[in-house]
Amino acid sequence: MVVGGSRGVGRAVATLLAELGAAVVVNGRDDAAVGDTVSAIAAAGHRSIGFAGSPTDDATAAALIGACVAAYDRVDILVNCAGIPEPPRSSILSITSAEFQELLDSHLGTAFHACRAAAPLMVRQGSGSIINTSSFAFLGDYGGTGYPAGKGAVNGLTMAIAAELREHHVRANVVCPGAKTRLSTGPDYEEQINELNRRGLLDDVSTQGALDAAPPEYVAPLYAFLASDLAAHVTGQILIGAGGFVGRFDKPTPAFLGYRDHNDAPPWTLSELRAMITRREPGSP
Repeated sequence: MVVGGSRGVGRAVATLLAELGAAVVVNGRDDAAVGDTVSAIAAAGHRSIGFAGSPTDDATAAALIGACVAAYDRVDILVNCAGIPEPPRSSILSITSAEFQELLDSHLGTAFHACRAAAPLMVRQGSGSIINTSSFAFLGDYGGTGYPAGKGAVNGLTMAIAAELREHHVRANVVCPGAKTRLSTGPDYEEQINELNRRGLLDDVSTQGALDAAPPEYVAPLYAFLASDLAAHVTGQILIGAGGFVGRFDKPTPAFLGYRDHNDAPPWTLSELRAMITRREPGSP
């Protein structure tokens, strides 16, 4: 089942999974786009059905899972690729509460509701692969507010699902794709990327990569790998697929700054905290 599978990265993933033998449910908000993708998959001789609607609520998510079970008797793979762009030139100084909430609903809400609907079935089966979509934007370097907040939350949600469902042999991973789609093309997008570069938020290499991204077909194999038995022991990872580049964000771990036993020492003073947190590393200028 590919949520957001009617366009962009989601369509490329749905198409590849079908080519590799999966029976695919293509989900998207636009009925015509869903139908076009299903027709293209069928024309290639593969199995697919469509389900139009956004699973940003319990009822739609349950209906989506129900359609998959009705057609194919089970849910083995859940891919969440749905999303919407940040409003042009949006920042914490300009975004409205309604815009922020819409971004969270589209990115985090969709992933949550789809995962919550699918997970119990996968647990009963004793197997399953969940692949959620995040973005480099969760680092904050690409500006915006609701988009990076939603993507960062997707990372945390996926790590929690991976830890909780590991004992049931259900895997959960994240892909941060770099691909040229309708969300990453056009004058507004190019202006935003160039402006971030001028402001020093994006370095030249990242800027060039954002403006000259590869087609979605270059990242689809990473999703297919995570869905397959070849990744049977891969869970709780945040992976990167951008053109010919494959990478991984390692799990954050605390760096030691200082320690004292609270049983026989007072709280840290502000001066002590300043000395620990702002001290320079050896050899730094």
